[in-house]
Amino acid sequence: MTLPPLDSSALREWGRLAAGPMPATPPVRRGGAWPLRVVRLAAKALAVALLPFLLLVKVAVYLYSHQGYATVVALAGSAACAAAIVTAYIALVWHRFTGRVRLALVARRFALPLVVAYCGYALIYLSSANAKSDRVRAYYASLHPLLRVALSTLILADRDLVVTDLARGPNDYATMGLAPNDGSLHYVQRDGYAHAADLRTAGRGELKNRLVQAYFWSMGFATLRHDGTGDHLHVELPVR
Repeated sequence: MTLPPLDSSALREWGRLAAGPMPATPPVRRGGAWPLRVVRLAAKALAVALLPFLLLVKVAVYLYSHQGYATVVALAGSAACAAAIVTAYIALVWHRFTGRVRLALVARRFALPLVVAYCGYALIYLSSANAKSDRVRAYYASLHPLLRVALSTLILADRDLVVTDLARGPNDYATMGLAPNDGSLHYVQRDGYAHAADLRTAGRGELKNRLVQAYFWSMGFATLRHDGTGDHLHVELPVR
């Protein structure tokens, strides 16, 4: 008896049965992706939270140093930018819960008061935990407003930051055993403010010190890590 010819599909099936059952494919483990997703989500949340504060400092320094605006105008302009970002955040949440967007109401009742309150806090208050001495706190009001806002913003993220020196006079250099520096921006300048601050670096770790220096540099301030009465980070706002 002659067997009928086998077609190609029958041959493939016959070969599969002859080879026996195929080994089970191990399941793909996706657990390793979760830590990365969490890190990315945390990074995005942090960036969103920090954006209004960083914008407040960056825009103010830019308007003052590069556009020649007065300090009050530069700070008001940056506050308006920060308030716009806060308004957008609150409006998104408002829309999610109510289905409506009322930008003018959100800006007037929530965003602008929040930004103005923060600016007032930054310009007036320096905690004793963030000042080396009562003398430093006493001179805080003599520091340029943009430097005060920048310091307060950094303190929100770095609670251990310590300001070691602000305004000085010629006699202070003699007291510290240093030669007077006629060009020092620690002196009160013609606009009525000191334009420099010194920050503690000892006992804080090199990475943290570098991040602090990078923050001020990215915001538009001049920085210098040097020894005077001890290793510290010198931060200054150039005088126009």
